[in-house]
Amino acid sequence: MARFASTGPTQRQLRVSEQVRHAVSQVLQRGDVRDDTLENAVIAISEVRMSPDLKIATCFVSPIGATDSDGVIGALNKNSKFIRGRAATYLKQMKYMPEFRFRIDTSFDNYAKIDALLRKPEVTRDLADDDEDDGGDPNPGDVPGHDGND
Repeated sequence: MARFASTGPTQRQLRVSEQVRHAVSQVLQRGDVRDDTLENAVIAISEVRMSPDLKIATCFVSPIGATDSDGVIGALNKNSKFIRGRAATYLKQMKYMPEFRFRIDTSFDNYAKIDALLRKPEVTRDLADDDEDDGGDPNPGDVPGHDGND
């Protein structure tokens, strides 16, 4: 049994993952990678997750406006060692340069599905009913009987 229960990434993992995200973004923004698939795509790196030993960086990528997102991910993974070498100039403070792995980011699709569900007429009707049930009080968490005038 583990001595300490891990509930999520450590502060160090979060800090390093943000630095790696910036470094990979800089490399891709400069256009150093010579690949036809990557030159024609706008790529957003939404999140980077570091392994506990900081040796593997999983980059979640959203190709914007690209029709073949799997091709973009394949091209990024094919050029990951080159990107790693170029990102090393931005990450000089790290003892070990992490290995980059690129994955498609589906969180935007999930947000769109949730937004579509919330915009359905049945849900908006239910939400409107909830607003009428609270008595019209704009601040329902306030102290009862206190109108804010002193």
